[in-house]
Amino acid sequence: MENKHKIVPAVIFIVALVTFIAQSALYTVSEIEQVIITQFGKPIGDPIANAGLKFKLPFIQEVNAIEKRVLEWDGSPSDMPTKDKLYISVDLFARWRIVDPLQYFLRLRDEMSAQSRLDDILGSETRNAVAKHKLIEIIRTTKDRVPELEQVMIGDENSPTIGKLVPIQKGRKVIESEILEAAATKVEVFGIELLDIRFKRINYNASVKPKIYDRMISERRQIAERFLSEGKGEAARIMGDRVRELSRIQSEAYQKVEEIRGEADATAAQIYAASYNQSSEARALFEFTRTMTAYNDIIDKNTLLLMSSDIELYRPLKGIE
Repeated sequence: MENKHKIVPAVIFIVALVTFIAQSALYTVSEIEQVIITQFGKPIGDPIANAGLKFKLPFIQEVNAIEKRVLEWDGSPSDMPTKDKLYISVDLFARWRIVDPLQYFLRLRDEMSAQSRLDDILGSETRNAVAKHKLIEIIRTTKDRVPELEQVMIGDENSPTIGKLVPIQKGRKVIESEILEAAATKVEVFGIELLDIRFKRINYNASVKPKIYDRMISERRQIAERFLSEGKGEAARIMGDRVRELSRIQSEAYQKVEEIRGEADATAAQIYAASYNQSSEARALFEFTRTMTAYNDIIDKNTLLLMSSDIELYRPLKGIE
């Protein structure tokens, strides 16, 4: 019985020791990582990229997992000058992956160091690229883009700036490609492949915004002046049409009045002639009424008329005497 009691603890100790050694000797590699085995801090053998259960020497060898997936780099916004001396705030992002895990491990060790090195390299190349190009080249993407033009400005050849884009040579996409190409060669030595880089956001610096606002105000003023000019032209046209139409109406009315007056005078003359030729009494009455009408036309209450009794105008007054 005493021997049995002594054997059981020994067996438990041996089993525990074997389990501990086995756990130290066995490790797993997942699908999203690659492993480098180090012995006393130095890499041993080739990187392990195949997933599965693997073996290593217990205690003296360590497992260093390295990402196999595409990783993200997101830079901080940074102010930098363009070729035309305008300051802009540029925010970048990039995608990268580790293609040479041994070189990556020897030079950088971990992802934090890699991100820091990418900050330096991508930031420097971005500054160089921005400094070599004008602001319009960094903002615009296509060379032959046709801008939207306000309806009022369509067909206006007198506006040299509104609706017309400044020509560009490269554009933002080409500049991004230049940054990618320049930075990719520098990160290769770290076992990193730079897959893509893009401008996430480009903001105007505080010193640039007043110039942008002034340009916008200038364009709005040109459009306002165009509205005013067209309004004045339309008002002049309407006024001219009104005067012309009024003159036409007045002319037609005057012509109609004269026609009616002529017809009335002709009718009156016919009536007078017919009445005058009826009898001697009718002729005498006509002469008398015409004389009285003439008196009314040439004499008023303030008129002093001196005339001879022998004239024809005085003859009807002799009968009154």
